[in-house]
Amino acid sequence: MPTFHSAKVLHIYANSTDQWHGRPLYSAIIHTCLQLGIAGATAFRSFEGYGMHHRLHTARLLSLSEDLPVRIEVVDTPEAIDRLLAALGEMLRQTLVTVSDTQVMRFDPVTAPGE
Repeated sequence: MPTFHSAKVLHIYANSTDQWHGRPLYSAIIHTCLQLGIAGATAFRSFEGYGMHHRLHTARLLSLSEDLPVRIEVVDTPEAIDRLLAALGEMLRQTLVTVSDTQVMRFDPVTAPGE
C-alpha cells in the first residue's frame, strides 16, 4: 500500500566544465550528498541550454560540446535538504538553485492477512 510523505526536491543548474577543488562540480555535489546520507541525488547532462549570460551550450557544435549544461536533482526530507544547502555553501555560488515542495510515494511491504 503506498504512503505519501512530504519532501523537498533541490535542482542545481551548472555546466559540465565547472570545477570545485580540481574535480567536476557535479561530482563534488553528489559526493557531498552521499557523505551526508541524503536519500537520493542524480546528475543529468543536457543537450542544450543557456544561463544568465545567454551563452548557448550545445552538443550540436563541436567547439561547445564539452561545456554542456548539467542539472543535479536531490530529493529528501525538508530538514535534510536544509542541511545539504548549508554544507554546499560556496559550491553553489555560480549556480542556479531551485527548491520545491514535493510528495514522495513509498510502497510499504504488504503483509498477509493474519500476520
